[in-house]
Amino acid sequence: MTEQPVFSQLGFSDQDWGLLVGLPHAVLTAASAAESDGSKRTLQENAAGLEGISAGRESGSWLVTEIAKELVVRVGDPDAGEELPALTPSDPKAYIADVLDRARQAHTLLREKVDEGQAGAYTHWLVTIAEQVVTAAPSGGILGIGGDVVTEGERRFRDELAHIFND
Repeated sequence: MTEQPVFSQLGFSDQDWGLLVGLPHAVLTAASAAESDGSKRTLQENAAGLEGISAGRESGSWLVTEIAKELVVRVGDPDAGEELPALTPSDPKAYIADVLDRARQAHTLLREKVDEGQAGAYTHWLVTIAEQVVTAAPSGGILGIGGDVVTEGERRFRDELAHIFND
């Protein structure tokens, strides 16, 4: 007898689970793409985002813990020295719009499938990942001096993501 996948045991379809597991990495990429940075800053943002994803394994939420464990297997474990490849969407605005749309879908799904505490833990985790990415490396300035810790584009993405989940 084969064991049921975790997502099935938790009451999610394969498609629903794919949405929830893929969204944290998509949020990381969108937050990084919200401001065009050099490769060094993008790597710093990716590292911060991966740390945020990895931290989900220690969550008090069973949902966040299960998703984070699966996602770290997929994208890399910073505790093992693994790094994410820096992804740069060819059309950052379209990518960000798509991620925000997926966040809306996830919010609706969570309201239907889990209690408010689990849904809140997951959405808080996503906003925390976005916050960690946008504050990881200042943008602008010269030789790393000056610049904005969080640019208007980064702030707008983070705030729109948080607004979706507070609806």
